[in-house]
Amino acid sequence: MTPIPTETSRLPGLHAAAGALGLALIASFWLSTLGAELFGTTPQIVAVKTAIPYGLVLLVPALIVAGAGGARLARDRHGPLVARKAQRMRLVALNGLLILVPSALFLAQKAAAQDFDAAFVVVQLSELAAGAINLTLLGANLRDGLRMRQGRPALR
Repeated sequence: MTPIPTETSRLPGLHAAAGALGLALIASFWLSTLGAELFGTTPQIVAVKTAIPYGLVLLVPALIVAGAGGARLARDRHGPLVARKAQRMRLVALNGLLILVPSALFLAQKAAAQDFDAAFVVVQLSELAAGAINLTLLGANLRDGLRMRQGRPALR
């Protein structure tokens, strides 16, 4: 007879799924933005920039679940790898709250009005840079999380 999964046994899977969803959403926002800006028409740019805030409805909870799940999983673990993952998540959260979410809302409003002025360009470039940073940080956390799960030491 198979034992009934407990909250603790499901937590690693939930944490991994939420983290993967967050990473995938950020990557899709970033790639869609870059593609629309480089190769798209004005209506395509408007469509991408006005759709991203709707994606935040999935992204923000996914990152909250990933961060909270990671914190819970790490409460009995110590060491530099766990500390680095926690520090990266703090940076991801700050970057998202202070730069990415406000930028997405600002750019959606400007794009809906087809107001592609200098402010739009500056905020768009800032958003792409901040998004690339978050992709890098979340990718590093994914890599280190897989190492932790497999019991392998970190490379650095």
